[in-house]
Amino acid sequence: MRTCYHCGKGILYGRSHTHHRGVAGGRWKKRASKTQRIFSPNLQNVSILDDDETRQVKLCTKCLKRIRFDIEHGTRPFLTLAVHREHISKEEEAKEKSETPRPAKKIEIRAKRTIRKKE
Repeated sequence: MRTCYHCGKGILYGRSHTHHRGVAGGRWKKRASKTQRIFSPNLQNVSILDDDETRQVKLCTKCLKRIRFDIEHGTRPFLTLAVHREHISKEEEAKEKSETPRPAKKIEIRAKRTIRKKE
């Protein structure tokens, strides 16, 4: 079923309405037609950590946006993305390896000119 794992957002049924100007006096034959349609949510396949296991689930973009916002602002998100967890562990390993910051290396790039003689 196409529903969000967190909020349960799913498909909605509605009607599409054409932009028909109609006729003065509101004649029934000339009114704008309305047809049935389905509004589907914008679901994305995402891998999350659930009880220390990686799981593939579908999240709507609103929930995904909220998770990324919480991660950026330092609050604890309601779900842990597996990709984000790997990113955190790599940063922690890098901090443990180099506690003192090293100065950046200067790189010099010199362009070589080649001049060909015309014969």
